Amino acid sequence: MQINLRKAMFVLPNLFTVSSIFLGFYALVLCAGDATPVKLYQAALAIFFAMFFDAFDGRVARMTKTQSDFGVQLDSLADVISFGVAPGLLVYKWALAPLGLLGLFVSFAFAACGALRLARFNVLAMRGDKGSSRFFVGLPIPLAAGAIVAIVIAHYRTYGRATTPAEVAPVAVVVALLAFLMVSTVRYRTFKDAHVSARSLAVMGFLAVTGLAVGLATRASFVLVVYMGAYIAMGLAESLFIHARRIPELARLSPAVRAELEADEALEPSEDEEEDEDKDERDEYV
Repeated sequence: MQINLRKAMFVLPNLFTVSSIFLGFYALVLCAGDATPVKLYQAALAIFFAMFFDAFDGRVARMTKTQSDFGVQLDSLADVISFGVAPGLLVYKWALAPLGLLGLFVSFAFAACGALRLARFNVLAMRGDKGSSRFFVGLPIPLAAGAIVAIVIAHYRTYGRATTPAEVAPVAVVVALLAFLMVSTVRYRTFKDAHVSARSLAVMGFLAVTGLAVGLATRASFVLVVYMGAYIAMGLAESLFIHARRIPELARLSPAVRAELEADEALEPSEDEEEDEDKDERDEYV
């Protein structure tokens, strides 16, 4: 029997996505029952590696020219499992269980907000309205999950245990903030407009030196926490700066016009931003 290689290539990007689902499911299995700190650490690693498969499935699809609506929907479902439900259960078992119903609600809110963000994106994608290729609208769910995973890994590598009662409240605040940022209209840069230049190389060198300094001063596991925190803070700071700059202009408009303008600007590129170049890149904006 002759195998149609062209049809077989359509399976390749979906294999990456299914691998991400498997790692998310494996993380859920590790978190189930009376999970030990070691199992929670392993679950965090599983979600971390799921991020790699999620990052490459869209690229593989474009390289093999096998993009499809099926692949986009499968990727969204995979993200709900691997970067919504799995991190939510992980952080509940790792830190928030002592809070009882409040801890359960905060963990659920993370998973629910991740699903809401994906649903919002899919609706906008079907309308052909993704906004700017230079910005994510809201914190992407893999990065929100990555922030939780980074904290769990760094904590375990430092202390070798789960959290103490004094650490529970700060973790709950961080998880609630991540959940809010996913469904917010805060824009985060995609860095798709970055090109090889003296400036970009200088920035990369600065980030590498900063990571090395953090690793030497603390532990290597804290480097990812610093990078994730810096990216989240950068989006918040940039959004606050843009909003503060436009307050005088918005104050002169009527409330109805102002609300409509703010809603449109949350999803549309500003005058100096580029429009999307290729609708097949939409899976990277989830």
